[in-house]
Amino acid sequence: MERLFTPWRGEYVSGADAATGCFLCEKPREDADEANLIVARGERVYAVLNLYPYNTGHTLVTPYVHGGDLTALDTATTGELMTMTQTVVAALRDEYRPDAFNVGMNLGRSAGAGTPDHLHVHVVPRWNGDTNFMPILGDTKVLAESLQQSYARVHGRLRSGFSAQT
Repeated sequence: MERLFTPWRGEYVSGADAATGCFLCEKPREDADEANLIVARGERVYAVLNLYPYNTGHTLVTPYVHGGDLTALDTATTGELMTMTQTVVAALRDEYRPDAFNVGMNLGRSAGAGTPDHLHVHVVPRWNGDTNFMPILGDTKVLAESLQQSYARVHGRLRSGFSAQT
């Protein structure tokens, strides 16, 4: 029997990494973008790799302002949120060449939001055949590279021609 070790999943499954506050508020305040996997910053929103990705390159685009109500966002923040989402899709498309994307928000816990009080857009690259039995039978997702490798690629791509202000 082969074994696939994903120690970072243990923290997620056990809840050991649960922050006392909102990680989407706390991480951008720290001066540690690489350690926090923040790949791009705008004036009102930023993009961060998902610490527990569904697929390689899975990125979250989120406002700096704390809140889970999409309708409460001002027009400037909503506009920058969509612009940054487009920017991230373009960067991931150019860097990874996926076949497709899932882009979306889970608004509220009943809709699947793991962090319902701070809205964010998921950008998930998808490849033909990227689903298999591992998540179903083994509760494990097989990823093609480490988060540090993904950070270097996505951050590098965003710095080399993509901007939230374009």
